[in-house]
Amino acid sequence: MKLLDPISRWLEVCGALALALVLGAGCSSMATSSGANAEAATASAPAMANQTTSTSSASDVLRPNDMITVVFSGVPGPPERHSEQIKEDGTLQLQYLDEPVKAIGLTSGQLQERIHDLYVPKMYKRLTVTVLTENRVFFVTGEVKRPDRYAHIGEMTVIKAIAAAGDFTDFADKGSVQLTRLDGQKFTINVKKARKDHRLDLPIFPGDAIHVKRRIW
Repeated sequence: MKLLDPISRWLEVCGALALALVLGAGCSSMATSSGANAEAATASAPAMANQTTSTSSASDVLRPNDMITVVFSGVPGPPERHSEQIKEDGTLQLQYLDEPVKAIGLTSGQLQERIHDLYVPKMYKRLTVTVLTENRVFFVTGEVKRPDRYAHIGEMTVIKAIAAAGDFTDFADKGSVQLTRLDGQKFTINVKKARKDHRLDLPIFPGDAIHVKRRIW
């Protein structure tokens, strides 16, 4: 028994050391994994934010045929209030300016800044410019419950536009919905597939027209 005691004690010490090494390695691995996950999440956040910003700006930009009202204020004798539909070449013609103002591809806020910089400081020391948009609508016709024109507010897609029109009737051809852009481009959307794959659910812009055909029996 006396000979075995030191051996038993030595085995216990070795076992404890081995266990400590295993636990230490496991903790280190967990810490590394947690750090990697945190780093990945941090890296993905800006990408998601950029994607959201991009989608939002794409739906808010001005396009030909949008009705624009420009209001000038903040100084005595400002330029007159101006209302005009954006021309096909994407421009507006404002009072006192020799050259037309390019409007398409800008948001209302960006157009305000552009117009402001054309008047200040060349003509006015200061000037408040407000751009109002009107008639930003899309159209849904055919086999929907409430065919009509609808205000384009924020991000809009084909599926959302059909939902705004009360959804399909019982006779709708859901596999062949026609989308016509303001510039004449035409697309055919299979809404049944688009509900499963959102990449097929195309965005809707002001002036777009959606037509749901009647199903052929």
